[in-house]
Amino acid sequence: MLAKEIVDEVLKIVEEKKLSKVSSVSVEIGQIALAHDGHDEHIEDISQENLLFGIEGISKNTILKDTKFNIKKIDGDHWKITEIDAQ
Repeated sequence: MLAKEIVDEVLKIVEEKKLSKVSSVSVEIGQIALAHDGHDEHIEDISQENLLFGIEGISKNTILKDTKFNIKKIDGDHWKITEIDAQ
């Protein structure tokens, strides 16, 4: 779910700014509160490798298919895009 949120947010920025190519995206992630499969919300420490795998799968048929995603772990319970290198 987090991978989809990140890709959707980047695609929204691409559309708003009318970008034609995105070389790289830097993202900071902390522990994320998730609720899924009928379970209560819980804090989950997201694996960088799993997140990158999910992002690659979701973005493979988009303008982001060749984009390098840089994931940095941070303290806190949120995520944010910190930089987009694009044209």
